[in-house]
Amino acid sequence: MHKVIHQSDVESLPVNMEGASETRIQWLIHEPDGAENFYMRRFTINPGGHSPRHSHPYEHEIYILSGTGNALVDGKWYEISRDFVIFVPPDVEHQIKNTGAEPLVFLCLVPKT
Repeated sequence: MHKVIHQSDVESLPVNMEGASETRIQWLIHEPDGAENFYMRRFTINPGGHSPRHSHPYEHEIYILSGTGNALVDGKWYEISRDFVIFVPPDVEHQIKNTGAEPLVFLCLVPKT
C-alpha cells in the first residue's frame, strides 16, 4: 500500500494529553496507511501554546517547519525556529512551546510502539 496526499487533506485533531495547550496533531503516515515501523505526525502549536512536558521509552525526531519557540530537552531550554532539528532520546523529558506570534509547525517521527 502507498499514500500520496496533501497534508491539508489529513484530519487535524486536538492533542488531549494532560499539560497540552493550543496544540493539534495530524497523523500523516501511520498504521492504517500500512506503515509498519515509523509514524509521521505534523503538530501545530498556536501562539502561547505548548506540548505537554513528558517522556516515553522511545526516541523521536523533530523537524521545525515554521514558527518560533523553545524546546526543553533533558532539562535544558533551546530557542528553535524554521529548519531546526531535535533528537529526543528514549526516556528524556521534553516539551515544545510557541513563543512567537505565528503557529509553530513541526514534523515528529516516532517508531511504532
